[in-house]
Order: sequence, then C-alpha cells, then structure tokens
Amino acid sequence: MPLNKQAIQRPSIAWAFYDWANSAFAVTVISGFFPLFFKQYWSQGVPVTQSTFYLGLGNSLATLVVIIAAPVLGAMADQTRLCKRMLAIFAAFGMISCACLFLVEREFWPMALTLYVLAVVGFSSANIFYDSLIVSVSSLQTRHRVSAFGYAMGYLGGGILFLGCVVMTLQPAWFGLEDASSAVRWSFINVSIWWAVFTIPLLLYVSEQPHSSVRERQGVSHGTVSPGTGIGTIVRQALGSATTTIKSISQHRNVWIFLVAYWFYIDGVATIIRMGVDYGLSIGLSANSLISALLMVQFIGFPATLLFGRVAEKIGVKRGLWIALTAYVIATMYAGFMKTSTEFYVLAAVLGLVQGAVQSLSRSFYSQIIPPDKVGEYFGYQNMIGKTAAFVGPVMVGTVAYMTGSSRLGLLSILVLFVIGMLVLRFVEDTPATA
Repeated sequence: MPLNKQAIQRPSIAWAFYDWANSAFAVTVISGFFPLFFKQYWSQGVPVTQSTFYLGLGNSLATLVVIIAAPVLGAMADQTRLCKRMLAIFAAFGMISCACLFLVEREFWPMALTLYVLAVVGFSSANIFYDSLIVSVSSLQTRHRVSAFGYAMGYLGGGILFLGCVVMTLQPAWFGLEDASSAVRWSFINVSIWWAVFTIPLLLYVSEQPHSSVRERQGVSHGTVSPGTGIGTIVRQALGSATTTIKSISQHRNVWIFLVAYWFYIDGVATIIRMGVDYGLSIGLSANSLISALLMVQFIGFPATLLFGRVAEKIGVKRGLWIALTAYVIATMYAGFMKTSTEFYVLAAVLGLVQGAVQSLSRSFYSQIIPPDKVGEYFGYQNMIGKTAAFVGPVMVGTVAYMTGSSRLGLLSILVLFVIGMLVLRFVEDTPATA
C-alpha cells in the first residue's frame, strides 16, 4: 500500500529499515531457533523441566535489566541528544552477543544463555532510542502511518530472513553445511550481519534535528548537557531527570491513563506471543507446523499493519486500537477451544492481521500525547511498563491452569487483560492529530 509523499521521505524509510534489521533477531532468535536449540543442543542431557527453568530464568533476567535501565537510558538520550549513537552502541552489543552464539559448543548451556541474555538486553535497549526517533522522522499528521510502516517493514524483513534460515536448516547440503545444527549456528551469524547492514540507513539519513527544533521552538532548555561532560555527570543528571519524569507522568492525566491501559492489553498480546508455541505443543502440533504458523504471522503482518496505519488516519487511533484488540479477544476465545493444526493456522492468520496494528498504533498514539522535550524518557517508561507486563500474563495463565487442571482455561484467563485494557483506553482523550 503506498504511503503519501510526505510519509515516504528518505528519513522515514531509513528509520523503518531498522525495524527490518532488528526484527530478524526477534523472530529468528527469540521466537524461533534459540528456545528449540537451547533444549535440543546446548542443554542436551539436562532434564527438560530444568532446561525450561534455565531458559525462563534467562528471559526474566534480561527483562529485569531492561526494566531497571530503560528510564535512565531514555533520560540520557534526552540529556545528550545522542539517540542515534546510543542506539548504535546497544545494537552493536546485541549483534556481537548474537554472533558469538555461533561459537558455543554442544552442552555449553551456561555460555549460550549468558550470550542470549546480553543480546536481548542490547536489542531491547536499542529499541528505546529507535522508538523515540519517530518524532524526528514524522509529523503529527503522518505519525500513525510512519509507525505502521516501521512495524510492517519489521514483519517483512524478519520474515524473509527467518524463511531463509528455515530453508537452510531443512536443506543444509544446499549451503555446504553438514547438518541442521550447523545451519542453526550459522543462522546466528546471518542475523547479526542482517541486523548490522540494515541499521546503516538509519545512521546515515535520520537526523535528530527536528526533535531538537521542537524543543527550541517551545523554549525548552532543561535536560541538556554541554559537549565533553563526563559520563558520571550524565548518568547522575539522567537519574534525577528520570525521577522528575515519574512525577511529571502523574500530572499528565492522559499519559498515565494510557499507560495503565497499555499495561493491561500489551500484557495480553505479549502472553499470547510467548505462550503460543507452548500451547501449540500442548495440543500435539509439530515443530514444523509451529514454524509455519510463525512465518504466516510475519508475512500477513506486513500488509495488515500498513492497512491499519491508514485506518487510524481515517477513523482515529482509538477506534483502530479497539478494532485490533477486539480481534484479539475473539482470537483468544477461539484458541481456547481449537484442537487441530488447521485451526492453529487460522489463529495465526488472525494474529498476523492485528498484532502489528496494536504495536504500531500504541507507539504512534503515545508519541503524540507525551511532552515533546522528554520523548526519550517517556518511551523509556513505556518500554519498562511493557517489559513489566510480560511477567504477569504467563504467571496468570500457569496459575489458572494449575488450579483448574485445564490449560484451556488458563489461556482464556488472558481475556481479563484485554477487557480491562480496552475499558481503560476509553478514558484516554484523543489529541487533535489522533482524533
């Protein structure tokens, strides 16, 4: 779907290519190969329940680090006006950690898990700066469409590389490799190279000047530091600024109401993403079926996310979010009763239609209701809230399943998160640009 002339200026495209770049890590490593390879290769000989515990512990540790660091990192970005440089540093940290997974030999699960945690921390931290740069590449009128374009590029780019890696594991001889294990290890190298190459457009063509100009036009001068300021001073000022932002959020009614709604519904989204594969296995689906479903989500998500960006411009972002979240409610109810792989593919198709919409519209809506002089800090807090929410849903699903003896009821408990989030969202006021 074409974007209008204003929306497809070179900075917008260059910015969106970072989503194309880093989604390769999200899909191929986090959702795809690492969980399977960790169990079948690196933790071979370790009891299944024990390896599951280690993997969960690693994910929780990475999440905890990001939760603690996100507000401070966001404040540092606003203090120094070095979003691109900080994005590059953390992204490079993630790329190198991911590439080093290639070197980890069989049964060396502690090293594999350590590198995975470091890669996730780099990936998640870089996203804080990436999200905040949206104000530098879009106007209020094009914000929803540009945000949707970024997520759509992520679905397409991540899907293309993941498809290539899947083919490489199914037919390793075509690529001169000995077996599927060698192909998976090379996939980590491929992800790092892909991530690095497609980060270059953002570094070359995205300027932070529009963000700075907004501050200057509004007479905002606080929260910046002069060149040559020591890192210790920057961190101390960032900590103070992050603390001030907590108080500021409480004074911006629209912002904190949105964050409450976001906490609930994004928890539901994250839980389905994290528990979908496990739920598919629990009803007897094969690993190949699950990978096929994951690919469906990626390639359906590309055009669907673009479509929702246009829909939000026509009917308003709140209505667009409501449509997408309503689809999630229906899909969750459907998932609670499905029994076959065909039904699982239908579920994947529905999620592909709306998953990117919820993510992209939430980002663009949030960017329009926060103070323009503290974009980094506020996105840091949104990232923190999103990571915190990721803890609750899986625990709730597991607890309900354990208490009732039914994994289906456990999954259906996610409906509570969507319903509460949608109800709270009703109290968020549309800005003129989002109405």
